[in-house]
Amino acid sequence: MSAPSPSLVWHARLGWTRASYLLVSLLFASIVVIGIVWWPLLDDYVGSFDPRVAWWRQVDWLLLGVFGLMTVLIMARADVKRDLRTVAVGLMGGLVIESWGTQTGLWTYYTLERPPLWIIPAWPIASLAIDRLTGFLAPAATRVPRRTTGAVYAATFGVFAVLMLDFIRPAIGMSLTVTAMLLCAFLIATPVQPRVALATFAAGAALGYFLELWGTTRGCWIYYTFETPPLFAVLAHGMAAVAFWRTGDALSRMAGKVAGRGRPRGARSKSASQSHEAPSSGWGCPPMLSPALHRLTLNLGGPRMSAARGDIRRPALSGLGL
Repeated sequence: MSAPSPSLVWHARLGWTRASYLLVSLLFASIVVIGIVWWPLLDDYVGSFDPRVAWWRQVDWLLLGVFGLMTVLIMARADVKRDLRTVAVGLMGGLVIESWGTQTGLWTYYTLERPPLWIIPAWPIASLAIDRLTGFLAPAATRVPRRTTGAVYAATFGVFAVLMLDFIRPAIGMSLTVTAMLLCAFLIATPVQPRVALATFAAGAALGYFLELWGTTRGCWIYYTFETPPLFAVLAHGMAAVAFWRTGDALSRMAGKVAGRGRPRGARSKSASQSHEAPSSGWGCPPMLSPALHRLTLNLGGPRMSAARGDIRRPALSGLGL
């Protein structure tokens, strides 16, 4: 039996599928559309290159590095249905966050737009990358003891709340700021899967640091504190990631309930039983039993090993055609 080609091995390790190439195609298509619609901004950027200076000194390596990392991440374990929900939540959430920050003067873009629409597509791209990073961090987070998780959760989000209250003082009385405060307080006070929340927060803050470092040091946007970047802005990416994750999860549950009500009672019970056929061993991991094998064990009444003979007793075979 011939060994698999190196390309297939790397595709399997990276989790690349056909959906991965669809996502990256849509990513580059959106970049082209942004470049066409906002051509004057792109023209100004290209016009800033000086032919008298070596090209490699003028290339924005930080931007290329961040963009390359996000591209590789969003291609890993792509799932069109799940990712479309992530993109939709990222678009709407990004528009809300940018509107809040620019309308209240907490940060300002060099184009003075409030908010600039060309920055909104960056939010769903970052959301997809954070989703993949969370998947890599989640297995380690699940091994943290429950008591330790509670303490780390309280400390992490407690520090964030304090930093947020200090950072938003200039806009504390505005309605958008009050809404943002109430939303963050609700998410923090009603934890859902604290380990996953911590992994999501860490992934969002990690990617957010490099995004904020690029944007503030290149003058794309600036905060009223003139920090490059402020600590709160970095951690706010983690909080936004948690909010997006919670929103997507709530929408998924609502869609499941609506779909369940629209099916006959027998179909709903059958669907509910099938949903437990292949429990997953973790994010991005293959199921412990294939659906076919799990159905077989269910129809057999479950495998019951005999301690004396080591065989499997099969009490009911009539439904299998055996």
